[in-house]
Amino acid sequence: MHRRGRRLRVGAWKVAGDLPASFRYAAQGLAYGFASQRNFRIHVITGAVVFLLGLWLRLSLDRLAVLVLTVAAVLVLELLNTATEAVVDLAIGRQYHPLARIAKDCAAAAVLVAALSSMMIALLLLVPPLLTRLGF
Repeated sequence: MHRRGRRLRVGAWKVAGDLPASFRYAAQGLAYGFASQRNFRIHVITGAVVFLLGLWLRLSLDRLAVLVLTVAAVLVLELLNTATEAVVDLAIGRQYHPLARIAKDCAAAAVLVAALSSMMIALLLLVPPLLTRLGF
């Protein structure tokens, strides 16, 4: 195949030809994140526990939606952090470069900020009804 006079390379990357292929690639990214990233697994499990606790506490739908959005934000940023690390490693290999460190540190910091914010939101939404349910 040619595009604008250049030969398209096959192998290292593919463009999704149809919608099912796009979903397959996305599922492969999720599977990779879950299989290879300890923190992603921790966030998935924590998010599930928080959501189940919200259901048990009978939080309103809008409060449950806030919990889902905050957990989703953390998971999205964790996947972007993983992608950033992979792209930086691909670009410079395993050698040290100060800009690579900045890219990786900033991506990790974004996850940290989202995780801390998500934790605060969960505490604000879950603690009052939990204390009421426990009789305090």
